[in-house]
Amino acid sequence: MSTDSQKTPNTPLALEFKSSTFSVPVLVLSSDNLVVIEQQLQEKISLAPEFFRNSPLVLDLQEINKHGYVIDIAALTDIIRKAGLLPIGIRGGNVQQNKQALELLIPVYSIHSGGVSNETQKQKKIIPPVSEPKTDTGADVTTTTLITQPIRSGQRIYSVGDLVILAQVSAGAEIMAEGNIHVYNTLRGRALAGVRGNTEARIFCFDLQAELISIAGNYKISEDLDETVRNKPVQIYLQDQALIIKDIVQHH
Repeated sequence: MSTDSQKTPNTPLALEFKSSTFSVPVLVLSSDNLVVIEQQLQEKISLAPEFFRNSPLVLDLQEINKHGYVIDIAALTDIIRKAGLLPIGIRGGNVQQNKQALELLIPVYSIHSGGVSNETQKQKKIIPPVSEPKTDTGADVTTTTLITQPIRSGQRIYSVGDLVILAQVSAGAEIMAEGNIHVYNTLRGRALAGVRGNTEARIFCFDLQAELISIAGNYKISEDLDETVRNKPVQIYLQDQALIIKDIVQHH
C-alpha cells in the first residue's frame, strides 16, 4: 500500500542541478576606510542607479590584504546592503575574513573559483577600486574591454573605458561603459555609456532593439524609440541634453 510520501514512477522531477556561467560585478577594495568606501560607492551608484539596484556583488579583498589592512566584514556588508547591493560572495579573504563572511551566510570563493564567470574575470575591474582618483576629466581613457561571447539575460558588464561586444546582447542584460559602447550585433537589454558623466560618449550597434539606452545619465526607454530607428544599424549620441539616434551609414 503506497502513501503520498512515497515516490512513484510517474512522479515528475522537481529539481535538477546544472552547471551555469554568469557574470557578477566584482567590488575590488583597496582601502580600509569605511567612510570613504561608502561615499565613493554611493557616488558610483548614483551615476546609474537602475543598473546597480538590487545587483548581486562579489567582494574582492586581495588588494587590502596585500597591504595588511584590517576591515570589518560585517560593517562593510552593512554599507553594501544599505547602498542597495546584495553581496553573494567573497574572495581573496584571509581566514578571519572568510569566517566572518560565512557567519553572515556569504559564500567564500577561491581566487580561481568558477563562482564568477570567465567573462567577468576578463574585465579589468568591474567597479574601479575606491582609491582611484575621482578628478575625472574624460580625457586619456584608453582601456577597452572586448567581449566575444553573447551577453545573456541577467548578466551585467562594466568597462572603465570603451566596451566592444562582438555578439548579441540579450533582453534582460545590462552593459555599462565609462566610454563608448560598440555592439557589432543585436542590442537588446540596457546599454549605458558615459556613466561617469562623459557627454561625448556614444553607443553604436548593428540592430537596435534595446530596452533602455543612456548617455551620461540621459536616457530613453524602448517605448520612446521611434519605429524608424529600430532593427537597424545606428549611432546614439548626446546633443543639447537630448539623445540623438541616427543611421551609422548616412545616405546622401
